[in-house]
This record gives sequence, C-alpha cells and structure tokens, in this order.
Amino acid sequence: MALRAGNRCEYCGLSQAGQEAAFHVDHVVPRVAGGPTALDNLALACVSCSLRKWARRTAPDPATGEEVPLFSPRFQVWGDHFQWDGAVVVPLTPTGRATVAALAMNRALALAIRLEEAERGRHPPP
Repeated sequence: MALRAGNRCEYCGLSQAGQEAAFHVDHVVPRVAGGPTALDNLALACVSCSLRKWARRTAPDPATGEEVPLFSPRFQVWGDHFQWDGAVVVPLTPTGRATVAALAMNRALALAIRLEEAERGRHPPP
C-alpha cells in the first residue's frame, strides 16, 4: 500500500520520509459506514489527515455550506480536485474545498513542513 501511495499521504501529499510518526492506514469508506478492510478501500494517510478525517465521508463546502463528499483517493484523481501553489493546496472543486477545510490541509504547521520538504527535494509530490 505504501508503494502504491508513493510513500505519501494520499490526501495532502506529505512524504512519510522525515516524519516522526508512522502514517496511518485509512479506510476511505469508514468501517462504520460499511467500508471493508480491503486494499481497494485503504489509503495511506498522515497522522493529521487521518485524525481529522476520522469516520467522515462528507463535509461542508466552505463556499456554499452544502454538504459534499470528501476526496476519495481510491475513486478520484488528486489533480482533478487540487493543485499546488508552492506549499499551499489549492482546491479546485467543492470536494476539494471541503477536504482542504475539513483536513486543515493549509494550516500553518502543514505549510511550514511543506516548505522544509521543498528544501529537501520532497515537495511538491511527483
């Protein structure tokens, strides 16, 4: 699974290299919602994204307040919903906006880590 993910968080793109905490195995469709523990429902997630996503499948779009699905790394393409502007994850869709907000992808600490990762040649993801 880590190989499939490129050893990166499949939500925010953070490289596991250099991180103190081991990344989590996230159920894209949470077990409480009937999601199986099967490779096609699992994603590598940094601790921050994993804990913020928890068992949620939806979140409000900050632009409209409408409840929309969170990004699913097993069923959607990251670049369809997000792009990079330096260290900032720029959402492109309602799902992108809801996911960036719900997972706090652009919080100050995440930006600082990405800037350091850029200096080490690990950001942005390939």
